[in-house]
Amino acid sequence: SMISYAFLCHALIIADRFQGTRLCALFFISSKNMAVMAKNRTQAELDTDKLLIAKMLSKFLVGQLKDTYGAIMENISIKNLIEVWSWHTRTSLELNFNVQFLVGQLKDTYGCGNSRYIEDPLVAFGCCLLYGRETRICIPVPLYHCFGMVIGSLQMVTNGSTCVFPSPAFESGATLHSVSKERCTSLYGVPTMFIDMLNHHDFDKFDLKSLYTGVMAGSPCPIETMRQVISQMNMPSVTVCYGTTENSPVTFQSYRDDVLEKKVSTVGRSHPHIETKIVDENGDILPVGESGELCTRGYMTMLEYWNDPTKTKEVIKSDRWYFTGDIGEMDEDGFCRIVGRIKDMIIRGGENVYPLELEQILYKHPDVKDVQVVGIPDDRLGEEIFAFIQIKDDHSCSEEDIIKYCKEKMARYKIPRFVKFVKEFPLTVTGKVQKFKLQEIAELDLQS
Repeated sequence: SMISYAFLCHALIIADRFQGTRLCALFFISSKNMAVMAKNRTQAELDTDKLLIAKMLSKFLVGQLKDTYGAIMENISIKNLIEVWSWHTRTSLELNFNVQFLVGQLKDTYGCGNSRYIEDPLVAFGCCLLYGRETRICIPVPLYHCFGMVIGSLQMVTNGSTCVFPSPAFESGATLHSVSKERCTSLYGVPTMFIDMLNHHDFDKFDLKSLYTGVMAGSPCPIETMRQVISQMNMPSVTVCYGTTENSPVTFQSYRDDVLEKKVSTVGRSHPHIETKIVDENGDILPVGESGELCTRGYMTMLEYWNDPTKTKEVIKSDRWYFTGDIGEMDEDGFCRIVGRIKDMIIRGGENVYPLELEQILYKHPDVKDVQVVGIPDDRLGEEIFAFIQIKDDHSCSEEDIIKYCKEKMARYKIPRFVKFVKEFPLTVTGKVQKFKLQEIAELDLQS
C-alpha cells in the first residue's frame, strides 16, 4: 500500500529502521522505479513552490538523516505559507483529508478516508478533560493511529497543551519514567498498556502524583483495570473513549465528573451533534437497555474506505448511518455499554456468549493479570469457549482454579471448556489483541 500511494506524494516521511526492520531498505527493494527516482534526486531539487516538508528520497539512500529537517525548513518562505493557507481555505471539506490504515484485527488491510471534520471532535474532547496550556500529556500510543495522531498530538494545536512521547514504541518503564520526570498531568493508553504499567516490577518507585486524568481507549476497557488506574495511578478524572478509525477519533466519552460506576462500566455518552442508535438484525431501533448493533452518524464518519466502494457500502448505508459491528446497549441517561463484537460472539449450544462479559469476570480473579476469550469450532455444540490467561508475576494458578472460580461467578453454559496460560498475547502494532490468531493457536493446541 505504501508503494502505490507514495507515487501520489511529493515527499515521503519514513524512518530508516524500526524495531529491527530496515524500513527504507524494504521500501526501495519493493519498488525499483522508486529507487531509480530517488537516485536522480539531489538536495538542489527541494521545490519550495510545493513546500516539501519531508526528507528527499535521495537522502535516505546515502543515509544522511542529520540536519535534513533544518535544511527543509530553510526552504520554506512566507510565500509558501500563504499558498498553504490559500489551499486550506478553498479546499472542500468533503475531500479526503487524512487516510488511516487498519491492519491486523482482521486479516485484510484497508484505508479509511476522513474529511477535515476529523478535527472537530477535539473541541468536545478537550472540554471533557479541561485541557489547556498547562496540560502535559504523555502519549505512548502510536502516532499513525487516530488515538495518538488526533486526540494526541493535535492537542498541541487545539489547546496549546504539551505532548510528551516517552519512547519510539511502547515500553511500560519508559512511560512511567516520563510521567514522573516530565510531571505529566494526563496519560493515554490502550488497556494492555495500563495493565503492563500497573504490573511493572518497579511501579511503586515512580512518582505519579502529577497525574489526575487521561484516556483509556482502543479496545474494551476492563472494569477492574479502570478501578486500579483510578486508585493506584492517581487518575480520578480518567475517561474512557469509544471511537473507530471509521468514526475518527471519538464518538462516546465519559466525563471527568461522571459517577464511578458509569465511568468504569460504560464508554460514556455521545459527543455533541452526533447521532447514535442501537438496532436489531433488521435495522430497527431497540428499546432502552436492550443489546444490539451500535450505529452512528455525523460529521466524524469517514467518507469511504479508500478506493473500495464495495466495502464502504457494507458499513455505511445510503442514509450515512455507519454500522460499527459492535454490540452495545444504552441506558435512559444516554450512557453506552459495549457488550462485544458481533464477529467475536460465541454461539455455544444455541446460547449467545459474549467474550467481553467473561473477560470482565475473570479480570477480578486475584491471580489473573490479563485474559482473552475466543470461540473455537465444536462438532457437538457448534462452538466451544477457550480462555487464554496471563498470570500476575509471583502468582500461581491452575486450570482447576479458574474453572472453580467461573462456576461460582457465571452460568454453566458460559464456563470456558478450555484454559491455556500464556506469557503474552499476539498484538497489532496499536496494542490490540489479535483474536483470530488466538483462535488459530487454540485450534492447533486441540489438534496436537
